[in-house]
Amino acid sequence: MRERKLTRLKGYDYSQDGYYFITVCTQDRMEWFGKIENGNRVLNAYWEITVGCWNDLPNHYGNIRLDEMVVMPNHVHGIIVIVGNGFKPFPTRPRESHFHGLSEIMRGFKTFSSRRINETIHDGAKFRWQKSFYDHVIRDERALHDIRAYIMNNPLKWETDLENPTREC
Repeated sequence: MRERKLTRLKGYDYSQDGYYFITVCTQDRMEWFGKIENGNRVLNAYWEITVGCWNDLPNHYGNIRLDEMVVMPNHVHGIIVIVGNGFKPFPTRPRESHFHGLSEIMRGFKTFSSRRINETIHDGAKFRWQKSFYDHVIRDERALHDIRAYIMNNPLKWETDLENPTREC
């Protein structure tokens, strides 16, 4: 079995407060969420399910807020903000169950969206995300600004996007 590349920062606590940029791709980079034509997304019902599951994450994980996000034909970029305890009183026990790290949040997103998409497929196909996901800890306001701009402008750059299987080099 091929050894998987570790993508997490060694020794970093991914449940601590902060902004996290994530990218998650469909298995084999299959274009499940529509197409991009002339910089415009032509989206489908799978896109709608994916956006709905993303927007529902704070209902499952009380320690997060969602920031910028885009669904591309075969991947999702987004910013998840882990906010710790928010306005609630601090728990009497450390790390109570409502504190979730980034890996658990992404596991939930992938599970919820895969299940909902697969419930709509009746031709024997099966939707899957690739294993793991890419993350980047956003460390300052400038990086946050740049990543937000990258996410918002991503559809305009699809022709040269590394995730585009037919990209122009």
